[in-house]
Amino acid sequence: MRDTDTSEKFRIDKWLFAARFFKTRSLAAEAIERGRVHLNGSRVKPAKTLVTGDRIIIRIGNYQYDIEVLALSNRRASASIAQQLYRETEESRQQREIIAERVKAQPNPFYTRGRPTKRDRREIMRLKNSD
Repeated sequence: MRDTDTSEKFRIDKWLFAARFFKTRSLAAEAIERGRVHLNGSRVKPAKTLVTGDRIIIRIGNYQYDIEVLALSNRRASASIAQQLYRETEESRQQREIIAERVKAQPNPFYTRGRPTKRDRREIMRLKNSD
């Protein structure tokens, strides 16, 4: 079921960028090369041509998107237009919500920012001198 118009090719890396899954086309291509994107159940190369009806599985961090291609575009547009290019399965959406809840439930790790700022040093001195 290929489109008869072959004048414009819809590469998967360009489409992922246009659908706003990645901030840059090079990040999309890198994710494809690393095997984080599967088209119809198999690994592909960034230049693979898409057609409507294809199923794409995308892993970004802890999240996995299982989507169906509804429309083709090589141009990045607003988020509302980009969301019309695909439909995410209900199971995929539910799994992402469960993962998001788990991440929120975890306590934030304590990180030091490195060297204290002048303001931090004054606060430390104030606390030390108050004893």
